[in-house]
Amino acid sequence: MKPVVIYTTPICGYCAAAKRLLDSKDVEYTEIDVMTDATKKQEMMQRAGRHTVPQIFIGDNHVGGCDDLYALERSGKLDPMLAA
Repeated sequence: MKPVVIYTTPICGYCAAAKRLLDSKDVEYTEIDVMTDATKKQEMMQRAGRHTVPQIFIGDNHVGGCDDLYALERSGKLDPMLAA
């Protein structure tokens, strides 16, 4: 499985929803909390080109946010994207 990184904050409902979907698929991911770490927030904004959370990466591919992740799931593209 490709490595998954998700930039989040603890007060974000969309972050929780994205993590629920990944958890339901038994996907291991690295969660980076950007709420109290300005350096990590800058890193996220440079990688994603966006300032909102969540920002999700599968391997080197920027998936986008929660809605984008669920759209991949609905279209059947998420599982192949996660596969190594």
